[in-house]
Amino acid sequence: MSPPPEHVPLLPEMKPPIKPASVSGAVFNVSTSIIGAGIMSIPFTLKVLGIIPAVVLIMLVAFMTDLSVELLLRFTHSGNSTTYAGVMKESFGSIGSVATQICVMITNLGCLIMYLIIIGDVLSGNKGGGGGEVHLGVLQQWFGNHWWNSREFSILFTVVFILFSLVLYERVDSLRFSSFVSVVLAVVFVGISTVMAVMAIVEGKTKRTRLVPEVEDETSFFELFTAVPVIVTAFTFHFNVHPISFELRNSRNMMTAVRVALILCAIIYFTIGIFGYLLFGDSLMSDILTNFDQTFGSSTGANLLNDIVRLSYAFHLMLVYPLLNFSLRSNINELLFPNRPTLASDTKRFFTITMALLLFSYLAAIAFPNIWSIFQFMGSTSAACLAFIFPGAIALRDVNGISTKKDKMVASTMVSLAVVTSIIAIATNINKALNNKF
Repeated sequence: MSPPPEHVPLLPEMKPPIKPASVSGAVFNVSTSIIGAGIMSIPFTLKVLGIIPAVVLIMLVAFMTDLSVELLLRFTHSGNSTTYAGVMKESFGSIGSVATQICVMITNLGCLIMYLIIIGDVLSGNKGGGGGEVHLGVLQQWFGNHWWNSREFSILFTVVFILFSLVLYERVDSLRFSSFVSVVLAVVFVGISTVMAVMAIVEGKTKRTRLVPEVEDETSFFELFTAVPVIVTAFTFHFNVHPISFELRNSRNMMTAVRVALILCAIIYFTIGIFGYLLFGDSLMSDILTNFDQTFGSSTGANLLNDIVRLSYAFHLMLVYPLLNFSLRSNINELLFPNRPTLASDTKRFFTITMALLLFSYLAAIAFPNIWSIFQFMGSTSAACLAFIFPGAIALRDVNGISTKKDKMVASTMVSLAVVTSIIAIATNINKALNNKF
């Protein structure tokens, strides 16, 4: 005899089907993942390398990025995994999975820290290099120096009142609108910088630039390699390939989104690199935003443009932050809680990891003053692994037997170039640090 209706267990509430992500949304999410803070140090790489080598390097890294993502997605579709760490586990076991998760955590956490550093530079300024030159923030220019517009307080305000609400989304496609706005803000930043550079060209006020680097000795030659990790980091978005791809109706459309995004971002990098270098020349700092202070231009209009340039990119980074936080949080959960239910189904765990990441990135942004050092470290280690070494190693391992001779040749070249340039950059940085110390 069946139980009366009032005693029948309730069926789980049916949720409306989730709409698949669009290709255009994927383009904006990929573009936002790529641009990030990388654009800030692109002009400085032109200062280090000269215009011609830097432009060639940007094109080369963009091309290699396209090849590495294509390899990564092809081997993903041939296996059973839907995550980067899962694909590495299929090829190299648990060691490969853990190595990938650690690299994602280092890269993304480093980027999140850089974003907050740059936001702090914009709002509250910083001090320059060894000469101690002070670069004012927007808030100091508007209101003078007060406790409430100090670097620590301005970053804290950003974390609590802006970033907190954005990092609570559980689907990456939910960030497609903020990603669109962030790309628009990046274009605004590049557009205004270009207009300012053109005006400087017309008025004959552009700074001295170099088409090729000035190499004085063997040491200065090897220092050129320290710019390579910066470009690598600027094109590293592989940690978001799988989350974005598998929310599409057809994940095989991901390569279309990737190629459109790479072309868009390369154009943005070329533009800001060349015109930013023309604007400031050898006075360029590792974060170009710090060059846009009151010292550039004396008129009200010039100062207004400076403020718009800086604020537009600061808001851009605020909208990029949750996208990188998404994949970072997922990898931390996958590493620490491999056998627990999904993160979205556990509100307490989701909230705890999110709060821990916000707090740590805030404290680190206060402790570290310079983004160039972080770029070099990540680009020489974790970013190089995620962008080129791991995808190439997957193709060479070829556990599913789908690699062609061309694939293996491309993978070998990719891995070799990444390893050699990273070793040279790391050795040069260590040697430079030791010489400065003693």
